[in-house]
Amino acid sequence: MRYTGPKVRLSRRAGVPLTRKAVKYFEQRPYPPGEHGRKTSRRNTGDYGVRLLEKQKLRWYYDVSERQLRRYWDLAVRRSGQSGEELLAILETRLASVVLRAGLAPSIYAARQYVNHGHIQVDGRKVDIPSYLVQPGQVISVRERSRGMQPFVAAAEGVYADERIAAYLSVDHRNLTATLLARPMREQIAVPVDEHLVVEHYSR
Repeated sequence: MRYTGPKVRLSRRAGVPLTRKAVKYFEQRPYPPGEHGRKTSRRNTGDYGVRLLEKQKLRWYYDVSERQLRRYWDLAVRRSGQSGEELLAILETRLASVVLRAGLAPSIYAARQYVNHGHIQVDGRKVDIPSYLVQPGQVISVRERSRGMQPFVAAAEGVYADERIAAYLSVDHRNLTATLLARPMREQIAVPVDEHLVVEHYSR
């Protein structure tokens, strides 16, 4: 199942801020949540725990269920590249991820919601499946009837955009469109996860 509780708690459990909103909260409380959070030492975590946490961080960062992540892992293993890098590339090309990276949503949770509610199009057709895998050359856009909504007005002004747009995307904020130019490369993916530990977790 996907986690639906307080998002900042996930960042504190992971040990790194997983969303923009979590950054300032994490700076104030950089220890795990709960009554004994201040006394918990992450240094005492064993090898299995370290690998498990890294896998969980990946799940939380992209807001996917355990079943989904396992399915993506199986797909990544069948590809010709390094499994960890292929896994990240798959996660980055999920429609919800592309909407987030393009600056059309403030968080992965909002991006998922926008897709679910039918505000997003792929090549001019409505797609309401957050896990839809976008292919190079496909154009992501906000439906015409949704563009007057406050979140998309803000997106058109570049409010949600990162300082540097991912190199594998071409984005036109004014027109609320983005094109996936190519498969994301590892060095182009800004994610606070060591994919090698995730590979070790699934390969054990």
